[in-house]
Amino acid sequence: MNPFIKFMASTAGRVTRVVAGVALVLWGLMGLDGGTGILVIVIGLVPLLAGLFDFCVFAPLFGAPLSGPRIRAGK
Repeated sequence: MNPFIKFMASTAGRVTRVVAGVALVLWGLMGLDGGTGILVIVIGLVPLLAGLFDFCVFAPLFGAPLSGPRIRAGK
């Protein structure tokens, strides 16, 4: 399995996605105006929700399952 996908499915990868998502949402709320801010917020919600709900949106691109537990189990 791809090392990047293994990392993203790990606890450290989930924390990284949540932190990056929160940072993007906050940047969109506080640092950007109008449509750009809304776009950054929506983009930030993707890694935030992926980390919280334990799925990896990039895994299917590498032939791995979407589910974090299934990736960690090696399925």
